Formats: sequence, structure tokens, C-alpha cells
Amino acid sequence: MKQLNNHESRTCVRTMVRMVTPAGSDGFISLYLDLPEWDYTPGQFVMIRPENWDNDPVWPRPFSICEVNRNGLRLFIQVVGRGTRLISRLTPGSRVDLWGPLGNGFKFDPDDRLLILAGGMGIAPFIGLCKNHPHPEKVSLLFGHRVGIECYPLDELPQGMDKQYARQEGQSDLVLFQEMLEKRIQEFSGLGRILACGPTPLLRVVSSLSLKYKAETYVSLENKMACGVGACLGCVARTSDQGYVQTCTHGPVFRADRIVWEV
Repeated sequence: MKQLNNHESRTCVRTMVRMVTPAGSDGFISLYLDLPEWDYTPGQFVMIRPENWDNDPVWPRPFSICEVNRNGLRLFIQVVGRGTRLISRLTPGSRVDLWGPLGNGFKFDPDDRLLILAGGMGIAPFIGLCKNHPHPEKVSLLFGHRVGIECYPLDELPQGMDKQYARQEGQSDLVLFQEMLEKRIQEFSGLGRILACGPTPLLRVVSSLSLKYKAETYVSLENKMACGVGACLGCVARTSDQGYVQTCTHGPVFRADRIVWEV
């Protein structure tokens, strides 16, 4: 699990689908591509565009790198729209244009204690991180989800990790989850780094609580992207030190106290 500088080893190649496997339900898949000639930092992402798309859809799709293993480069994907639906129908041997690895990633020392806060598909960049961490006993996870837990590859996480899952099916569950977040952040502050990824409302709460309890926290934004290389300006985020920046090239990982959350 190498940690790369931003933009190091960024390439665009045409690669091949090895397999597409369902994950718990028809709405979730793992897409495996031929192994790239690069390593990555957890939190980095790729853009992919299947060759058979021709000009429709026009834009590639961004996905967090889930992991690299013996089966290839793995992307964990929820089918939510036309692009991801078409990707879910790819078959072994299909050809895909792949940009990556893009953006920065989560920087940490293997000896650090980590508290991972993830919501929904925000779990994707943490699968490989947790599976390859040399000290899983130093990693804790609090995961919030709306759909069934069986949709996520959590059974792959190391046995030695501290794992806590919470499903939100109504407003009372959401309030309870926020209370769990506050308790975990308060208790963890000063002990190590907090890494978070998920929907914007979750990250906004995590950032607010991290400021409140002075916790060192890094968040990975899931802003919509069209190009992944800073050209389209579709993913800008507002920061306290640099103003508006492109999430794809300046992030997607930022210190939580640098993000100015728009109302």
C-alpha cells in the first residue's frame, strides 16, 4: 500500500474487463479491470469510459479505487444511473479507457491509530486500506448505511478491526447515528487520525464535530466530476486557505478544517 504524491504515475490507458460480480443485490457490483502498471494511495480515484459507449454517454465516470488484488483493479460500484447501469452490463473482455490514479489520497503512518467514518458508498476507498493495513487492531470503523448491510463487502475486513455498523431507516436512526459519531469523535480526539468518506451531510457533521473536539480529521469529498483532471470545473469546493479549488486535482481528500461547507 504505497502512498503517492498528487499526480504521480497518472496515466490514461485502454484496459480490459476481467469480471463483473454482484455484491449482495443487483444494485451493487465489483468491477475488476486488468492490473494497471501503477500503485495507488487509498482515497485516490479513477475515471473510466467503456469503449462501446461511442458518444453516448459522453463523459467518463469517476470511482474510488477499492483495492488492487490478484483479480485486478477493483471498483466497488452502486448502480444509480444510466452510466453505472451500462457499466454493470460489461462482460469479460470488454475494453475500457482508464484514467488514473487521480487526485490525492489519505496520508497516514501505519503506526497511527485510525478511526474510519464512512457512509454508504463511502466505504469503497477503505476496503483495500483496511485489508492491507499492517496493524488492523489499530483501525476502527463506524459505518452508516441505508440499504441492507449484505450489499457491502464488509465481511472482507480483517477480524482484528473494531467495527460498528448502524442502519438509518428513519429520522430517529439518523439522530442516533449522529450521537454515535459525536461519541466516537470525542473519544478518539488526540489519539490518531480520523478518515471520512460518504455523502456531503455526513461529512459536514463529521467536520463540525471534529472542529468541536479538535480532532485531526481528513474527509474525501464525493463531488460530481466530468473530467477528473481539473478542466470542467464541475467539482469545485470552497476552502478556507485557497478559495474555490477543483476537488479532482486538489482533493478529493482535504483536511476537514479547510473545507467551507456551503449552506
